[in-house]
Amino acid sequence: MGNCDWALASERDRLYHDREWGVPVWDDRRMFEHLTLECLQCGLSWTLMLKKREVFRQCFADFDYDALAACGEADVQRILNTPGMLRSAPKVRAVLGNARCCQQLRAEFGSLCRYFWGWTGGKTVLYAGHAEGRVPASNGLSAEISRDLKRRGFQFVGPVTVYAHLQACGIVNDHARDCPCYQRINAAWPTVTLRPDREVG
Repeated sequence: MGNCDWALASERDRLYHDREWGVPVWDDRRMFEHLTLECLQCGLSWTLMLKKREVFRQCFADFDYDALAACGEADVQRILNTPGMLRSAPKVRAVLGNARCCQQLRAEFGSLCRYFWGWTGGKTVLYAGHAEGRVPASNGLSAEISRDLKRRGFQFVGPVTVYAHLQACGIVNDHARDCPCYQRINAAWPTVTLRPDREVG
């Protein structure tokens, strides 16, 4: 499957690839979940994120960013003490801080989803060459969104993390052309084909 070979790493990866990765997300809670998983993944394996996903859901109020925005330092310690949770206070604090930033985005744009999809006019981007395996770690679009998110106070949202988020939530379709998911997603959602976007990784 070319650039979808990562899905062969484990059964969890395969199911995530087949059922979720690249499927356009228009629900704020799901959008925040994807963003949070990518932020937590920094420096770690994606398979580990999938293994701990239920623990994350337990710790982070099933990714309800309004509930998380009200959390304080006592909640940070509670989360860190949860069995199976990552022992990274900076990442936990970042998730709670990002939740508050998401509330600000919703106040400005109407929803978290509208903010992210606004960068592509509500269409899934098909970049020339990506379906053939020329997929970067980040690109001009992810760098621009990263700068904007950081300006708004988000943490753990570098260009690589943001690009992975765009792939996960279907804003960019980076399935391989011979992957069944590629055509299925393109047939079900509006798309736009663009030249490579100042690829940087």
